[in-house]
Amino acid sequence: MASGAIQDHLQIPAAVHRPALSGGGRERVHGQYGACRKILLEYRDQSRTERLRQALYLCGQPVPSRRELHVKDFKAVSGLNKYVGSLDGVNTVEKEKFPKNFWPDFKWSRKGFMRTRWIIRNRGLDLVNVHLFHDASNLIACNSSPSIYSANRKNALQYVINRISDNCYTPMPFFLFGDFNFRLDTLSLVQHLSTSADIQTIKKDSTNEVQKIICEDDHQVLLLIEDKLFAYLHQAVFREDNGKALLKYDKEVTAFHDVVREEEIQFPPSYPYSEEYTKPTQYMNTRCPAWCDRILMSHTAQQLIHSGADGERSVIYDTVGPNVCMGDHKPVFLFFALKTNEH
Repeated sequence: MASGAIQDHLQIPAAVHRPALSGGGRERVHGQYGACRKILLEYRDQSRTERLRQALYLCGQPVPSRRELHVKDFKAVSGLNKYVGSLDGVNTVEKEKFPKNFWPDFKWSRKGFMRTRWIIRNRGLDLVNVHLFHDASNLIACNSSPSIYSANRKNALQYVINRISDNCYTPMPFFLFGDFNFRLDTLSLVQHLSTSADIQTIKKDSTNEVQKIICEDDHQVLLLIEDKLFAYLHQAVFREDNGKALLKYDKEVTAFHDVVREEEIQFPPSYPYSEEYTKPTQYMNTRCPAWCDRILMSHTAQQLIHSGADGERSVIYDTVGPNVCMGDHKPVFLFFALKTNEH
């Protein structure tokens, strides 16, 4: 069960990103999230749980304090605080949409970020839930390396980092998590997957616009790409050895290594999984599989991860429900022991 990953790691602080749900099978997927949430609530006497939109926070004893961002003091988290609907009146949450004029050439959306500030065991930190822009067209993503969508996400992530690092509030170690929509370098990957193939480009007669790309090998369609179709014959390559061979095409986070770090990825691409409950490990042929869902941390946050006497760090960075239908995204979690002032 998906809830097993949560139940196994309840004794330490953790943050779990829960992607937005859409499409078919939503009720069954809600059931999986409900099971996870039930486990969290069953532990509310030993720990404090908080559900904020797309995020589940679990904090172990002692009772953490959460800051009202517009004042200087923190409030102890007690009992169960549940917020439904608009968060505009919740003064312990900072949320912001990306400005409408951020990219005038693209349709504006509700994507942005949300921040909460905590003190846990005398350690202050920010938890920042992020949702960046997706690839609207597989064909446009193939036009350049990096793609125009990758450039947009880079600008958006830089905007978030600048906002949470400015002097509006005292800077603190931070964890960034959510649907970054990071994609593999599509042009480079397609060139790699179709090395021995014959490539045919089909264009619309009226506009000369590319309508589809067909890669054939030995009279067999190896790869078919349209705006919302990415059908690769050998889909297993994205699951074999957790897709390790394709991580070299996962480049978007590297531009931020001077600011953030990430634990080693040892799980398959988190998107786009089938939403049919009988096919929990199969990808849909809508987009190229990618590690969209991530947990990043500032260098100072990484220093909060406790190491044992032998220098070993007990860290688990993985997906929830690898063999259960969780929607088109697999949630990710980061398990670690938080360093305290006593360590």
